[in-house]
Amino acid sequence: MTSATTRDRAEEIIRAVGGPSNVLGLTHCATRLRFELRDASVVDQQAVEAVPGVMGAVPQSGDRYQVVVGGAVQTVFTQIMHLPEMAGVGSGRPSDADVKAAARSKARGKVAWLDAVFEYLSDSFRPLLGVLLGASLIIAFAAVLDALGVVDFRADDKPATWVFVDAMWRAVFYFLPIMVAYNAAKKLQVDPWLGATVMAAVMTPNFLSLTDAATTVCSTNATLGTTACVADVFGLPMQLNDYGGQVFVPLIMVAVLAPLYRGLKRVFPENIQMVFVPFLSMVVMIPVTAFLLGPLGIWLGSGLGDGLAWLNGNAPIVFAIVIPLIYPFLVPLGLHWPLNALMLVNLNTLGYDFIQGPMGAWNFACFGATAGVLVLAVRDKDVQMRQTATGALAAGLLGGISEPSLYGIHLRFKRIYPRMLVGCLVGGVIIGVLGGVDTQAFAFTSLLTIPVFSPIPVYAIAVAAAFVVSMVLVIVSDYRTPEQRAEARAAREQAEADLALESAATEAAPVPATVGAQVAAAEGAALPAAETPAAGATPAAPGAPTTAVLAPVAGEVVPLAEVDDPVFASKALGEGVGVVPADGVVVAPVAGELLTVADTGHAFGLKTADGVEVLVHVGIDTVKLAGTGFQVAVRKGEHVAAGDRLVTVDLDVVRAAGYDTTTLVTVVNARALTRVEPHGAGTVARGAVVVDVEP
Repeated sequence: MTSATTRDRAEEIIRAVGGPSNVLGLTHCATRLRFELRDASVVDQQAVEAVPGVMGAVPQSGDRYQVVVGGAVQTVFTQIMHLPEMAGVGSGRPSDADVKAAARSKARGKVAWLDAVFEYLSDSFRPLLGVLLGASLIIAFAAVLDALGVVDFRADDKPATWVFVDAMWRAVFYFLPIMVAYNAAKKLQVDPWLGATVMAAVMTPNFLSLTDAATTVCSTNATLGTTACVADVFGLPMQLNDYGGQVFVPLIMVAVLAPLYRGLKRVFPENIQMVFVPFLSMVVMIPVTAFLLGPLGIWLGSGLGDGLAWLNGNAPIVFAIVIPLIYPFLVPLGLHWPLNALMLVNLNTLGYDFIQGPMGAWNFACFGATAGVLVLAVRDKDVQMRQTATGALAAGLLGGISEPSLYGIHLRFKRIYPRMLVGCLVGGVIIGVLGGVDTQAFAFTSLLTIPVFSPIPVYAIAVAAAFVVSMVLVIVSDYRTPEQRAEARAAREQAEADLALESAATEAAPVPATVGAQVAAAEGAALPAAETPAAGATPAAPGAPTTAVLAPVAGEVVPLAEVDDPVFASKALGEGVGVVPADGVVVAPVAGELLTVADTGHAFGLKTADGVEVLVHVGIDTVKLAGTGFQVAVRKGEHVAAGDRLVTVDLDVVRAAGYDTTTLVTVVNARALTRVEPHGAGTVARGAVVVDVEP
């Protein structure tokens, strides 16, 4: 099927259910699209069923609606969700953005100005993640070469080639203040190029050359080992600093620039704003930044860095434990940016950073929890979670990005955080006990950047322990509550039960006429009275020109239209019959391969040698029993003969749970066959013919 055909089908379905504006949510199982609509009464049922490839449509309670499309459901679902008009329509589960907003909303609304501050910080840094990650990987590459002895990146006399490699990553960190100023100005609705220009003014060679002026006085800070110079400008003392890599200065500068900029725009008419607003903003803000805000930002960053350095030096174990334990709560709320800014300050003032090492314990604990979820998703055949976890784990281990794991998985399942925190604690303790971990570069904590941390063995052991502990705890105790596990299992089993494959019929291969007798002989006894074939039941006759579908159970045949399941009753899953069983022995209605065997034992899909696809569904909604009362006798992929036992069911257990025991047998691909003719109502023996099929 071409993509154009699928897209046309998707568009027709959406139009028939009332258009994109009528769709609140859309999910799917193995055969059905499951819509949640604003108003189900506007659905054009005939139009839905007239769409090529649609096997049927079934209204549900409330405003839910199901469209049965068979094995192509995943393709159709994907195409629907990619329709331009479906942008923004929910998929039946909260999006990452929804989860992020929900997490942040828990801390919002109490102190509005504080919320605004953290949003300002977050939006000033977030657009830079890409280039920061790129620079981080270049640093990691350089560190690996340094560790292997290829080149000494710390040497003052490096070859020009490696000096150029330094320039590749230093460009990001040195000019970071200009980038931050641009983003911060954009956030506060100031001309972003104006913000970048003010910051760039104090980073020009002209400004830096003031340290060599005759009237400039320099002194050395004994604590930090840095040199501070004061120049005489306009007869006023100006503290000179190298603002490369500083982040607090542009944040403070733009916060002051914003009200000035808006005030000037109110003063000047629109026809001259382009000239005078930038001019006066620069005339005011560049001196204010150079004389006041720049030194203030340097002092603030250095003060915070000194405080954390004191804690790390005097209580390293406490520091190493606290950092990984608080990060899982800071990142979802966007409150981790101040610490990230301090890392950059440390690198510029101390020449190294001591925060990123302990932070790595949190990141790898996060990735370990995701790995645990992935293992369980593979085990449980949860395709959606497997895809989510695989992408999140790749982003984490290779890029050091935790957000896909947090918003895609962890914040959705409350059991993950306690297990992840144990991994954070273990990693932090190891780093603290073994003396701490430092780095001389800003690096996203991924597998690729392990070489930039020192000592490498300590860091590697700590992050490995954090990863493994979190992963094992999630695998052993699961990330879902018992209710969530049961719900997921029921959904998976229902999807398997609904499996309908699209295939063309081949040559017919009639089932032997003596199959009914063979079943009775195999059971070693005469059939009980309840299984005596009724006059309305046609036994398989020698030489019959059709393939016979046999009764999987003994009991009373009821027409499919009368069974209490709207999907089966609508014949969306094929033509067939229902049988109210007299006992719990369920056998194969045809000879063929078992394509589907539900773990819960309530559903089986078979395909004969001549391409007839048959579904046996034991009871209605019995998937919710999660296998209780069902003893499965076969496995998926087996070839069975007609009359082979599939499952033994305790009907009393099913009835006690309040479920209908009617067993359904349908020819799923009936529309592709020449003739499918169910027999009439009546009492049948197990193995009696109930549906005639001509391929």
